[in-house]
Amino acid sequence: MEPAHSTGSDPVPDSDRGQAPSAASAKPSRPARTGRKNRDWLHGLLMSLPSVGGLIAFVGIPFGYAVVLSFYNVRLGSPLEPTFFGVEQYRRLFTDPDLSGPFLRALLNNLTFALVVVPLQTGLALALAVLLNRKLKAIGVFRSFFFMPVVFPMALVAVIWRLILARSEQGMLNSLLDALSFGNWGAFDWLGDGATAMASIIVLSVWQGVGFQMVILLAGLQQIPTELYEAAQLDRASRWQQFRHVTLPGIRGTLVFVALLTSVLSFRVFDQVYVLIRGGGLDEDATRTVMYQAVTTAFDQNNIGQASAITVVFFLIVVVLTLVQRRVVRTDNED
Repeated sequence: MEPAHSTGSDPVPDSDRGQAPSAASAKPSRPARTGRKNRDWLHGLLMSLPSVGGLIAFVGIPFGYAVVLSFYNVRLGSPLEPTFFGVEQYRRLFTDPDLSGPFLRALLNNLTFALVVVPLQTGLALALAVLLNRKLKAIGVFRSFFFMPVVFPMALVAVIWRLILARSEQGMLNSLLDALSFGNWGAFDWLGDGATAMASIIVLSVWQGVGFQMVILLAGLQQIPTELYEAAQLDRASRWQQFRHVTLPGIRGTLVFVALLTSVLSFRVFDQVYVLIRGGGLDEDATRTVMYQAVTTAFDQNNIGQASAITVVFFLIVVVLTLVQRRVVRTDNED
């Protein structure tokens, strides 16, 4: 008998049959991928609801209410009904010398404070984080020591620094300088002098807040793989070269976050200024901030409408500056 000839309808060999289904099954279908993306989006939305709800309740609604109040003449404690003013509050804020002068001076003080505090506090926090990123005995004690001022209320910090910078010879700084100069220093009004008032606020603010940024940067440093430093040492890189080419690129995103956070917090400066102006003899014109201006307008002058206009304008200015800064310092993997 002659052997049977194979035809085109012959069954596919077992090896070929086994490969085709495996290749097809390795590639998920489009509906499956779409369903997974929808589930991930839904899960992300549900997880973000508490934060979004908090922002809406404690930021969005109060800001919207402030926008509404800025269009009315509202006097705190007045028996008269609020009257609609339109944009009169905003016009007065920029054209009335009695209002525009203090507001522009407060805005300039805010910008000066931010321009000094943001690079100074971020750089100091980075230096402390690098120094404390070591495996030494009792290193946790040193980390806690530098972080301790963060847990102090700003009002308490202001009182402590008022004792340090007091004008009398009993002030700690004046007493130290008097001892170092063998009695030739005398008393200097660090808070009341316009040339040193803002510098005093900057020093106490950096002292109180640098520990928070330090902890964030320290966490970023600990995420850098040690293999990168070992490879750099094999290439005979110096410590500065390791810091420049390994450390800084490894914490670039963390540095951007810290800079943005410090910028926002620096524009919110209020507590230390208010406490020291009211009880510590701080020069008001040299250290007046926009938040201080808004609070005093609302509760000292009882002008809620004008204070609301100040906060709305300041909010928009801070948002624009933050977006510009975010655009400038964005990371390489962002659009």
